[in-house]
Amino acid sequence: MSYRIEAGTGQHIGDRNEQQDRIGLFGAPRAPGYMMAVLADGMGGARGGSIAADQAIRTAHQVFDNFSPLTGDVETMMHEIVSEVHTVIQLMTLATEMRPSSTLVLLVITPEKTAIWGHIGDSRLYRFSGPNLAERTVDHTGAGSSENVLVNILGDSRIVPKMTIARHAGLQAGDAFMLCSDGLWQCCSDSEAGAAIAVNSPRDAAQMLIHKARDHATGGDGDNCTLGIVKLVAAGPALSKYRVDKLHSAI
Repeated sequence: MSYRIEAGTGQHIGDRNEQQDRIGLFGAPRAPGYMMAVLADGMGGARGGSIAADQAIRTAHQVFDNFSPLTGDVETMMHEIVSEVHTVIQLMTLATEMRPSSTLVLLVITPEKTAIWGHIGDSRLYRFSGPNLAERTVDHTGAGSSENVLVNILGDSRIVPKMTIARHAGLQAGDAFMLCSDGLWQCCSDSEAGAAIAVNSPRDAAQMLIHKARDHATGGDGDNCTLGIVKLVAAGPALSKYRVDKLHSAI
């Protein structure tokens, strides 16, 4: 069954002083039919986190702009993004007193009806089949008493980051993907996300899930929450571009 791609993003600053999550949706000029979604959750105190996340998105976009399936493959490109982002953030650390770092989630949809994704840290990718969760990434956190400590992250000089990569072939209408930061997934269940995405456009689903995350946040300490939804819908009239709807750009 043929499909078209619809996509949307949403953000909320939560109860924080600054939005340190970033998200982007891109096409590839040298790879027609390919698209990338990328999300980064920055950390590192005042401005450090947002600078790291900005760099992660910027680098992913630049590398994807130069990607061609005639000369490279998606997995190698993803590893290149990780290496470049990690190096640049470390150089930023040397040049300033900040200690920025960032998580990263990448998703690439190919014209061969294959999805390839990779992640570092505790930002997640979810794959849904209709309203049902098919799989999700496993957070790179410590075990036991250190379960909230990230053991794989970009920019930390003590860590050599290793991206976990997976793929799913045979994409069809009804499949959907959600990339999100921990501020979103901590406050929305898998079933809430799957149901919202299955019966709504990516724009409306993103808005609903942002509202749910805010409703579920307690104690006035809600984190930044950010998500991107990529949904495959039955093909209709041809679209000249991917549909991208942006919501609630945080200040």
